[in-house]
Amino acid sequence: MSGLRILVCAKQVPDPEGPPSSFVIDAMSKRVIPSGIPPVINPFDENALELALRVKERYGARITVLSAGSGLSRTVLRKVLAVGADELVLLEDPEFSDLDSPSTASVLAAGIRKLGRFDLFLAGRQASDTNAGQVGILLAEMLRVPCINLAFELTMEEDGVRIKRVVEGGFEEVRAKLPLLLTVSSEVGKLRAMTLKQMREAMSKPIHVMSREELGLDPSKLRKTNILELSVPRWERKCVLIEGGTPEEAGANLALRLRADKVL
Repeated sequence: MSGLRILVCAKQVPDPEGPPSSFVIDAMSKRVIPSGIPPVINPFDENALELALRVKERYGARITVLSAGSGLSRTVLRKVLAVGADELVLLEDPEFSDLDSPSTASVLAAGIRKLGRFDLFLAGRQASDTNAGQVGILLAEMLRVPCINLAFELTMEEDGVRIKRVVEGGFEEVRAKLPLLLTVSSEVGKLRAMTLKQMREAMSKPIHVMSREELGLDPSKLRKTNILELSVPRWERKCVLIEGGTPEEAGANLALRLRADKVL
């Protein structure tokens, strides 16, 4: 299994742990603007990388991490090299910002075709900024490989792989042959910590960058996310005191009020 090639998709997002007060909603431009929020790797994609690293430790593999977007932070994304990925590839172009899910998947698919053969593709179950959960499944369709959703454990077998995936109330085991794409669930656990020494070593490792022209993508066929309306949600709270001479009377008055408000 030492020749196993794994590709992990990783998206750069604003830190989801940032306080809500640091996010400003611009209704005119229909954008959420983070103020003072640093970029990070999507935590769900970090789950996918952690699973890849476990496979590498157990069976031997080469891990390539692929990220697409505009204005990507080399410092942030080098984290994948520090924890054990072998290669970092960036698909970077101004046209790659704010793409919808199908267009994002098409950019990733174009990059994968340029990079060559892979046996296993891993992506987070969703992105923490949009929570769409579509790109991984769409990418599998474009690559024409099977997709197993919400995976959290992988075991290599002679004729393929055995996967544990999350289902309501527990998990199920499924078997499949490679090549295969998995969207990885957070049950895998957090990405392992890196040491200062590992980060310093990662800073000297090369990063492969490809532009839209190198990928041969037509910008007219890349669609942006179409937001119809974006506004700050309005919260309204009203406290009504239900009175009654006895607990029974108060309960009856409450029932009458709930019925009047069409709750019952």
